[in-house]
Amino acid sequence: MGSGYRFSFGPWNIGEGADPFGPVVRDEVAFGEKLKAYQALGFEGVQFHDDDAVPDLDGLSHGQVMEKARAMKGMLDDHGLVVEFVAPRLWEDARGIDGGFTNNTESERRWAIDRTKVCADIAAELETDFMVVWYAREGTYIREAKSAIEAHRQLIDAMNEVLEHRGDLRIAIEPKPNEPMDHNYIPTVGHAVALGQATVAPDRMGTLIETAHSLLAGLDASDDMAFALALGKLWSVHLNDQNGLKYDQDKSFGSANLRVAFNQVRVLEEAGYAETGYFVGLDVKAMRTQKAEAATKHLSNSKRVFEHLVEKVRTWDKGVEAECVANRDYEELDLRLLEHLMGV
Repeated sequence: MGSGYRFSFGPWNIGEGADPFGPVVRDEVAFGEKLKAYQALGFEGVQFHDDDAVPDLDGLSHGQVMEKARAMKGMLDDHGLVVEFVAPRLWEDARGIDGGFTNNTESERRWAIDRTKVCADIAAELETDFMVVWYAREGTYIREAKSAIEAHRQLIDAMNEVLEHRGDLRIAIEPKPNEPMDHNYIPTVGHAVALGQATVAPDRMGTLIETAHSLLAGLDASDDMAFALALGKLWSVHLNDQNGLKYDQDKSFGSANLRVAFNQVRVLEEAGYAETGYFVGLDVKAMRTQKAEAATKHLSNSKRVFEHLVEKVRTWDKGVEAECVANRDYEELDLRLLEHLMGV
């Protein structure tokens, strides 16, 4: 089923099934085995956090970090894989307990910016000009803990410094309204685009839209994608699904909201996203109860559903759509689309 799209996922999407209420339930999969799974599952691109590419990087000199990044590039080459992006993982370090770029302590803010610069250097060694930034702990549990005005200025200043560090770097902000913080700064795509426009290089600032993050904000992911696409700012997606307004579930794409999934594919198709060469990224987790030998089905299933929906978009009768719209008969449009999705 050749749709013309390129697909990626991150090694964290093959996991051991731990959650906040229980330990791991599957054996750890060695990184090399994860790489073997990429091509077997039909994926070309690898999404990395900085410490996925270079484990324990904070304990290494800059030269050692670059040496290990080059070794990782060789491993990827051996498997015929390319890097989509590298993202700084600031939220798991104790220094980022109160945020990184918006930390109340100046030395911790400096650590966050410096680590993000190292992340940019790792990306260069892995031959990608693309970084994704998720502001995981850039927020508060209570409003009074920080000055939100100053925090947004700090985010802009941090992005400026990273953009100036590497003149060809493109940064996509991945918005999310909450979790792990109660109130996250930059909760929506509008915030992300606005922040990017306020930097020293707005042409190198874009967005990554994740399905679940849009749903957690009470928004429609296809509209968020459309907004970014209209402005030329959609540089990647994280497709998954979400059952209601709760924690970030990272369910397989289309498993909870098939019509919502259809509309995400529809907007990508309308924009000619496949022709841009940008990746369709997945950020999905296997169900905790899944047996280890089948704990990659969430990836293959998501890709398969996406490609089925591409075919549904491409075979949808646009004449029927145009007629219903012209007649303002949206009930008929609704029914005909549902019948098309059901194959009747």
